[in-house]
Amino acid sequence: MGAKTPPKSGPRRKPTRPTPKPKATRFKPASTFVQADQVVLVPTKGNAKRGGGPGGEAWRIEADGKRAGVVFINFIDEAPVGQHASIQIYLNTTSQGRRIGRVAYRKACEASRYDVIYAHMRKGNDASRRAAEEAGFKDDTRPSMTQLLLVWRRN
Repeated sequence: MGAKTPPKSGPRRKPTRPTPKPKATRFKPASTFVQADQVVLVPTKGNAKRGGGPGGEAWRIEADGKRAGVVFINFIDEAPVGQHASIQIYLNTTSQGRRIGRVAYRKACEASRYDVIYAHMRKGNDASRRAAEEAGFKDDTRPSMTQLLLVWRRN
């Protein structure tokens, strides 16, 4: 039988880098961006938390005939706005950075029955903010809010 070596005692070695280095962002050529007519929203049932509840709406996002993500609207009651329609969008990793979200935000709002729709997101989520603003959302963040609040109004 072989003898087991006792565990090392003593100070643990500190890692040379305390946090992992972020992945480098790659430049995407304009040819990877989609045109508005390449993005199609397909109505779906959704589920209780994703547009399938009372007053909710849900769509599957397709770009170039492939599934790209989902967008849904829930009717919620949350301070400081009260009862309102709230939109959320989730894109597959391979669909991100292709401007699909910008088109999907706009198309979902136009297809919705609601005339006023809010988007709640983290203040540091710059990509979602740019996408929503390009789709016609305006900043409506209140001073006491910890999240960013954007609002879209039908013309």
